[in-house]
Amino acid sequence: MRKDKAAPLVPTEIHVSTVRDEAGALGVLSIRTTEGLLDIALDRQAADAIISAIGSIRPKL
Repeated sequence: MRKDKAAPLVPTEIHVSTVRDEAGALGVLSIRTTEGLLDIALDRQAADAIISAIGSIRPKL
């Protein structure tokens, strides 16, 4: 089991966009962090999972 963990990335900017191809639409979440740019492509299921996770975290902030 891994003992060392990477430090969390601190977001400084967040941008959203969508792209569409023959397979359908994807959401793109671009997060600029203190370490660089992090681009995440999301389908509907992944977006729903992130919304659920944020909903769980939000009351604790």
